[in-house]
Amino acid sequence: MADYETILTEKKGDVLVVTLNRPERLNAASIQLAEDLTVALYDLQGARAVLLTGAGRAFCSGADLQARGGGDTRIKGGDTSHRALMNFYNPLMSQIMNLPVPVVTAVNGPAAGVGCSMGLSGDFVFAGKSAYFLQAFVNIGLVPDGGSTWLLAKAIGKARATQMMMLGERISAEQAEQWGLIYKAVDDAALMDEALAMATRLAAGPTVALSAMRKNIQIALDGTFDQVLRAEAEGQRLAGGSEDSREGGMSFLEKRKPVFKGR
Repeated sequence: MADYETILTEKKGDVLVVTLNRPERLNAASIQLAEDLTVALYDLQGARAVLLTGAGRAFCSGADLQARGGGDTRIKGGDTSHRALMNFYNPLMSQIMNLPVPVVTAVNGPAAGVGCSMGLSGDFVFAGKSAYFLQAFVNIGLVPDGGSTWLLAKAIGKARATQMMMLGERISAEQAEQWGLIYKAVDDAALMDEALAMATRLAAGPTVALSAMRKNIQIALDGTFDQVLRAEAEGQRLAGGSEDSREGGMSFLEKRKPVFKGR
């Protein structure tokens, strides 16, 4: 695997495990970290699922305010954040949401600011019981970013999204599970095992179909019923022409468990 300055990558079977690796800064998302993640997720090295987590005692404490403008001292005030978002953080979040494979996140400790967005970007979000989710922007006079407005409103509705964003209060892992914000809160010691087990299960699935499901769910959140119908039909055409679909049909007829290859 490639060497990066701010992240670690490791293939575990068909799962690409990506670890944010700035533990001395609680994995604050610097410009370099955003760039490293973008590069790592551009070429998945044949992986059929991604598992994203953080090193040390935090998942990600948010954008690194010391580096948010990308080091350009000519940019002042709100333009600093605007440039960083448009050039680095927003493309990263869009890339995560549009990956052609399932994404699992294992949130270990604080997930704040853009780190909250990254933590919630998984198809399956696991969180250790010591973890929490925080929209900290209001506490420093800023506006939620990194797609968190969309992620929160879609996942938990206007009232609870407004509570998180305007009050800037921590939401525990267990509260997040009760709200339907995450898939599961687990004991800290079991976090990586459970998250990896899920990623491994997804990586053994029919990748073409799972990719279409990811896309269609996003269309369903924003589109009309007719748009979803068309997207489902297109997804069915792609999945139906895959080797995995043929394997699924044969295994059904032969009364055995399918062996999907991601093609």
